Amino acid sequence: MPALRAGIIGAGFIGGVHAYAVRASGGVVTQVADHSPEAATHAAVRLGARSGAESPEALIASDDVDVVHICTPNDTHYDLALAAMQAGKAVICEKPLATSVERAALLAETAESTGAVTAVPFIYRFYPSVREARHRISSGQAGDLWMLHGSYLQDWLSGSQETNWRVDPAIGGGSRAFGDIGVHWCDVMEFTTGHRITRLVSRMSQAHASRAGTDGSSVVGTEDGATVMFETDRGATGSVVASQVSLGRKNRLWFSFDGTEAAYVFDQELPDSLWIGGRSSSQIVPRGPDTFTAGGGADYSRLPAGHPQGYQDSFTAFMADAYAAVSGPRPEGLPSFSDGHRAAVITEAVLASAAKDSWVEVPS
Repeated sequence: MPALRAGIIGAGFIGGVHAYAVRASGGVVTQVADHSPEAATHAAVRLGARSGAESPEALIASDDVDVVHICTPNDTHYDLALAAMQAGKAVICEKPLATSVERAALLAETAESTGAVTAVPFIYRFYPSVREARHRISSGQAGDLWMLHGSYLQDWLSGSQETNWRVDPAIGGGSRAFGDIGVHWCDVMEFTTGHRITRLVSRMSQAHASRAGTDGSSVVGTEDGATVMFETDRGATGSVVASQVSLGRKNRLWFSFDGTEAAYVFDQELPDSLWIGGRSSSQIVPRGPDTFTAGGGADYSRLPAGHPQGYQDSFTAFMADAYAAVSGPRPEGLPSFSDGHRAAVITEAVLASAAKDSWVEVPS
């Protein structure tokens, strides 16, 4: 079949990650749109696209784009994703789908009613070590999972002089640390364990009450960190800490899923192994096609053990599955707009709990 043609809206860090993954998955990047036609022209060279688009709307309408990638600030996602689906395109949209749960629900409903192929880059599902943990848990090797805990820690906003559009709730939404990275942890937890969060209680924290901006210091309207305790539909309890101001942690998504027979631990900063805890002994299983299990982590191990796979490799694996869904059956485990809506539901519950200072129910 002819290579699928990608149009990427937004040429920042994540736009470049998308572009690389498209090419590595056998697609071609035909167009890039950015904040101006001139910026798009420059970005096309940097991202390996055939041309820059006049505007996001022109890219969506173009006949040489099959898949629209939305890599823009959060407040633009809804309009762009809706327009792309209405134009009959497949859509890959960065989370959050929208800055409100109502709009995220409308996008998920539109995807369902139109049959549009959609995907959200919850790419931690695509680490072979995560797939291996999922396979072993689903086959009963953990026993009964009873404690699900972990964290997602970064330090890129650790200084009060550092800022970003995500700090502004009008652009980034009402939650920053949890809405940006905490939802990744919750998605990978629910995907790996099969448990769903049903109740939670949360607290929001700020390291800096104000941050430097283009016009001087401004009050911070979103959290630097969030702490969440939760219960699941299968009787487990758990907790997660999400922070963008934890010094020395660059991108550490860590979990421990503890069962009555075994515990499974994954660390995204050391992703090429899976730690399995037992009473009499524990083991570290290196990632590899011959060390992991068929139907589990072996299926996503592209290289032999000892040849590290990391973030970009997992993003490429996500992209390969997303592009496979455009031209054939949808691969199992590919996150869709319904998963993006789920993330918005959990985020709203976290915000509501923090505001009420109480436990809240999480809609299924």
